[in-house]
Amino acid sequence: MTIKLYCFGESGNSYKAALALELSGLDWEPVFVDFFNGETRTPEYRATVNEMGEAPVLVDGDFRTSQSGAIQAYVTEKSGRFGGKTREENYDILRWVLWDNHKLSSMAGMTRFLINFLPEKHRNPDVIAFNQGRLKAAYQVLDAHLEGREWIVGDGVTNADLSCCGYLYYPEPFGFDRAEWTNIDAWLTRLSEQPGWKSPYDLMPGNPSDRA
Repeated sequence: MTIKLYCFGESGNSYKAALALELSGLDWEPVFVDFFNGETRTPEYRATVNEMGEAPVLVDGDFRTSQSGAIQAYVTEKSGRFGGKTREENYDILRWVLWDNHKLSSMAGMTRFLINFLPEKHRNPDVIAFNQGRLKAAYQVLDAHLEGREWIVGDGVTNADLSCCGYLYYPEPFGFDRAEWTNIDAWLTRLSEQPGWKSPYDLMPGNPSDRA
């Protein structure tokens, strides 16, 4: 049975799940979520897809879950990939996934939305600057960790990489410049060279140009 992933192209959190599925080799297909027209807020979506009003949502037969980290863990369980080789690596991957969710992707997603998708009259420069300050601190942590390493944990791609990259391939500006972070830049290049890798807008339906 084909796994379904409710997602949309602009969502970095959806991208983390979609990229894990794509690189795993599992049979899956995207289901477009019309986030920008309010689909996740509708009673129908919350009753039939996800009570929390979230995307991404993975559906595999009778199994259903949301949250990119939980979806990645399911992909690992089903495919045997991206979970590390030892118990210690497994916990280190989880540590980085949680770090990303709290320190990197959460700030990157919000800041990118404020700068690019929120009506200009509602954009608060002070909030944006504060977020970008927090993001700079996160970039410093990740860039320092990648010094002398090819991957975040172990010697191959894991969910730590697939989580932390979630917003870093998007073309919309939010204050991240790969050229300023040599180790992050090299790591993103390595990841993009993996067989099956696709950029967010090539992997999932939904693009800002659709609303132009």
